[in-house]
Amino acid sequence: MIIIYHKKNKVVEVEFEKKIVHFSQVNIAKTLFEMAALYPKSLIVWCHIDFKSNLNISKFQDVFHHSKIMASYNPFSKSFLSDSIGYVEESPFVKINKKVNYPTWQTSSIVGGLNASVLSALNGKIKITYNFDYFLHSLAKLTMEKGLFCYSEPALLIDTTVELKEQETQLYTLFRFVKQHYRTRWVFLLFLNMLLFKRKLSILPLLYCLIYRRRKLEDDLLEHIEVYSSKHISSTETIDVIIPTIGRKQYLYDVLKDLSVQTHLPKNVIIVEQNTNVESVSELDYLQTESWPFEIKHTFTHQAGACNARNLALAQVKSEWVFLNDDDNRFAPDLIEKTLKKCKKFGVTVVNNSYLKKNETKELDVVNQSSIFGSGNSFMTSVLLKKVSFRMGFEFGYGEDTDFGMQLRNIGADVVYFPSPEILHLSAPMGGFRTKPVLAWKDDLVQPKPSPTIMLYKQLHLTEEQISGYKVILFFKFYKAQAIKNPLHYYRNFQKQWKQSLYWAKELISK
Repeated sequence: MIIIYHKKNKVVEVEFEKKIVHFSQVNIAKTLFEMAALYPKSLIVWCHIDFKSNLNISKFQDVFHHSKIMASYNPFSKSFLSDSIGYVEESPFVKINKKVNYPTWQTSSIVGGLNASVLSALNGKIKITYNFDYFLHSLAKLTMEKGLFCYSEPALLIDTTVELKEQETQLYTLFRFVKQHYRTRWVFLLFLNMLLFKRKLSILPLLYCLIYRRRKLEDDLLEHIEVYSSKHISSTETIDVIIPTIGRKQYLYDVLKDLSVQTHLPKNVIIVEQNTNVESVSELDYLQTESWPFEIKHTFTHQAGACNARNLALAQVKSEWVFLNDDDNRFAPDLIEKTLKKCKKFGVTVVNNSYLKKNETKELDVVNQSSIFGSGNSFMTSVLLKKVSFRMGFEFGYGEDTDFGMQLRNIGADVVYFPSPEILHLSAPMGGFRTKPVLAWKDDLVQPKPSPTIMLYKQLHLTEEQISGYKVILFFKFYKAQAIKNPLHYYRNFQKQWKQSLYWAKELISK
């Protein structure tokens, strides 16, 4: 392990196995590449010299458990780019939970590290800057979608009480970063949001950033780096499958047939069947008339709702893993076996498999940290179920699976996307006995906009800036779709609808 100590954006000392190493550059980023070339199989660590005695080196092997991990930690409340980055990006990677290992491209120069093989792959491909924080943020932002696993990791430091003056991010830096890492339109939206919500007229930073070009990296840049995690994530590899179903008898039968020929058989298949007709009985006769190579736990309920059904199923899970399946999926016989092997390889406990409909084209073919969570195509370790559940406030609305994914991230479980093995989503027609739920706000004189469940998710998991940025985009998008064309009248009505959505979101939180 190489440790590069720095101060005021300059290298002051380099250490290898507690011995001082000669370095030729004072630029921190250049020294990273220099050390990676000299020690190609090492972990390259950076640390502000004032935190030298606080390095928690005993935890480094656990943190960097495979070669495609970049972890760092910012012990301060302010981020390098400021909270205003939320006006531009609505992803889960902006609002960081600093108490747990949390996925994010927002890095820190205070302490961090990554494998020399990653730096070697990036050598000559990424622009080196004097500002080390800017360099790290750019590196992480560009490589996260290419397969580098980036985290905020509090375990890197023993104590975070060291006093160090926090530096304010200049608007010029923020605008430049947005221009170099997002589509050009976002700098104009950032300008508008800064004016509306911060009362800042950022004309010069806007004009300044336009001289920069967007940075890009090749998709397969890191694919040659082998990954073999040293992290122990499971022992028995037993697995249960949960399937909520309503009115899809034949489709569910096909799912069970796919499960029955798996090379790694599930121990239990937990089915929650719903029918709102109080006089109805189960239509799934084949559960008893046919023989299955696993135990089927069948619950029949007259209460409709995906959140309730999934929670009923998850409460019955006994195995080490659980596959959150759907009643209109199709998949190959090696789905479970291959997925569990890849979980072990990458040392991950929550994954989303590729989940395409017929004739859809896969846009991403790299294992990476996902910004979404799918409730019909996910595998996870069941120990996590002690701390998460599908929130009932989302019942009959949108966002319950996205919220579930955020709950997982906030307890330290990353959500990872596997491009293979694939799950085919048939998007089958709804069953004949489904009934449209009567929403509490159905008869409101002013209809909420956005949907209260969408607002609920944003209130629970996004920053104030992210919500404000979303509001501006929704304002412009919705204008085209609604009947009111007078701008002032539309603005007043939009504000009323937004307020109504906030009201109902607060009501849903208590459910």
